[in-house]
Amino acid sequence: MEFAQEKVDVVIVGGGLVGTASAYYMARAGLKVCLLEKGDIAGEQSGRAWGFVRQQCRDPKELPLMIESNRIWQGLEEELGADLDWRQAGNMGLAEDAAAMAGYEGWVAVARDHDLDTRLLTAQEVADLYPGMKHRWAGGLFTASDGKADPSKTTWAFAQAARSLGADLRCDAAVLAIECGGGKVLGVKTERGSISCPRVLCAAGAWTSQLLAPLGRGFPQQRIRASVGRTSPITMPLPIATWAESLAFRQRPDGSVNLAAGDVADVDVTLTSLSDVKAFWPSFKDNHQYFNLRFGASLGRDLMARLGLGAGARSDPLRRQVIGQPAVNRTNTARALREFKRLFPGHETTELIEEWACYIDVTPDMLPVLGSVQGLDGLLVASGLSGHGFAMGPIVGRLMAEIMDRGEASLDLEPLRHSRFAEGDFGPAYVIV
Repeated sequence: MEFAQEKVDVVIVGGGLVGTASAYYMARAGLKVCLLEKGDIAGEQSGRAWGFVRQQCRDPKELPLMIESNRIWQGLEEELGADLDWRQAGNMGLAEDAAAMAGYEGWVAVARDHDLDTRLLTAQEVADLYPGMKHRWAGGLFTASDGKADPSKTTWAFAQAARSLGADLRCDAAVLAIECGGGKVLGVKTERGSISCPRVLCAAGAWTSQLLAPLGRGFPQQRIRASVGRTSPITMPLPIATWAESLAFRQRPDGSVNLAAGDVADVDVTLTSLSDVKAFWPSFKDNHQYFNLRFGASLGRDLMARLGLGAGARSDPLRRQVIGQPAVNRTNTARALREFKRLFPGHETTELIEEWACYIDVTPDMLPVLGSVQGLDGLLVASGLSGHGFAMGPIVGRLMAEIMDRGEASLDLEPLRHSRFAEGDFGPAYVIV
């Protein structure tokens, strides 16, 4: 079905959590909103995240946003009238040795500056919180006010709430270009026609750089492939969302457990990612142990498309790959399951009943880009959440609506401005351990 020529106040590109939350808050402010998603709502990262809602160990530049997002989360089920599997049972970072504990000790001072309830735990205090765990940790970092929820349920709940307020959400509608002229936004070109609008919010996640590049606005971005597995239900309660270098897990209400192999992830190298090597080198050098570079199918497809060969030669990558379905790294998910069974003996029959992977869009400093794009009046970006988009989605959506409605955000977004990349005002990713 072709779109008739039409005009709205705001077009949102992307049907993930940031996009749907923005649609909800903008519609609540009385704006005429049209959200365009090339696949389905929550079809990519927003439906496949770990489900952690943590303030703990955030970069100080984004921590104020996450603290406010946590406040929103506490009343979000009531606000949206939906079951989000929200549980405020805390977030735990487990430390294997004294060096890891020292890293956590440094962050406690940050927590105190922001009046968070974060505290260091001794080895025995950790053991008391995990009675079924057969491993002696050096200690841990615990924030009781942190929580967890279901990513897909939350994204769909925002979408439904936005629609109930009059927002127009359209799936299977790839945006091919953001159209600008005279230094301002004019509208968007989609695979079904054009829509006129004076303002656009680009919340396209891992696809953002491809939309900004034709506008002459660089956006250094890497797509990190993370693999997750879900176990069969277990009866042992594990209420705390937990991270250790070898394993991360979140238990669902039905007793099944989401597992991931800590912070280990894959980088599927493409020609685009190679072009951003200089920007990412400081962070990669300091954190290379967490990333596996993969020179394979993604690079081949990208090269074929650039040469105009094969199925990859279709003119638009957003149309060519409607929903990103990256391959699961089953070595990582199997390792996560083995580690879980090692930590919790007695679960030898527990198995993975579901596995999935997703692309996380990462910036060089692991911080999002939030706000206006310099030199293009009416263009906002909310992307580069670097794996934190699920937890921060509600506050990001609210802030984007404030800018669209009132011209400014209620929280300071200056450290997260898009222009910092051109200015060179960013450094290595903020890492605790």
